[in-house]
Amino acid sequence: MLFEQIAQNKRRTIYLLSGFMFLVVLVGAAIGYMFFRSAMIGAILALIAGGIYAWMMIEQSTEIVMSMNNAQEITAKDQAPQLWNIVEDMAMVAQVPMPRVFIIDDPSPNAFATGSDPKHAAVAATSGILERLTRDELEGVMAHEMAHVRNYDIRISTIAIALTAIISILANFGSNFMFFGGARENDDERENNGTMQIFGIVFSILLIIFGPIAATIVQMAISRNREYLADATAVQLTRNPQGLINALKKIAMSEPMESADPSSAALYIENPLKGKSAANLFSTHPATEDRIARLEHM
Repeated sequence: MLFEQIAQNKRRTIYLLSGFMFLVVLVGAAIGYMFFRSAMIGAILALIAGGIYAWMMIEQSTEIVMSMNNAQEITAKDQAPQLWNIVEDMAMVAQVPMPRVFIIDDPSPNAFATGSDPKHAAVAATSGILERLTRDELEGVMAHEMAHVRNYDIRISTIAIALTAIISILANFGSNFMFFGGARENDDERENNGTMQIFGIVFSILLIIFGPIAATIVQMAISRNREYLADATAVQLTRNPQGLINALKKIAMSEPMESADPSSAALYIENPLKGKSAANLFSTHPATEDRIARLEHM
């Protein structure tokens, strides 16, 4: 059951990322058609821009994300002995290098992992999670975060954030361009193109308008899928599903965080903005009840 779920979630992530790239190409093609009357030029430019932006985000992800969430790095075991030992143990079990460790001064219990790959990973835990969770529960949470590191979820999440941003930028550019009238054409072109061009323009406009919404939905699907996978992998690492189950129950019942940045909310083990109306419109996390039900059946 456990290995089946891991394999299934990996396949779903490949499909979702492929769909994400296809969406980038479609929105780029729509911009190209509106601007150059060439969908191919737009698609190529979108792929190049998306690739460059994703690479930049991956290279600087740790510093950017930790800064946005007001996280402070600890560099010695005596600064937070229990957290350091658990992260070290879980990294050893997961067979990944010891990540950098950060603490966020926030009373709400939560945690996340980020970085470009296992060699450049970092984990962050709130002061609240260190105070409220038992050792077994904190071990389950850190195993979950090490699973994100080992499964390269940290890179996938960064790519998803970057591609969503690129689609939003393209859509914003397209919207502004349409406001100023779009590409101009002479009377002969209008007469010769007819219905097909009208269809192309309408389709491009719809892509520009709904592209960012579709991107957000795909990003949420990727995030939810990787949370299930990390839960399953955490059980594989600890052989103790109850620790993670109890931790999820405590985190789910806690108050929203004060320090969490909305753009990185999907990285946390549980939605850090729960209870805030804007954050609940699109959830990046699966329902805690569903996650616990899956853990209980492993």
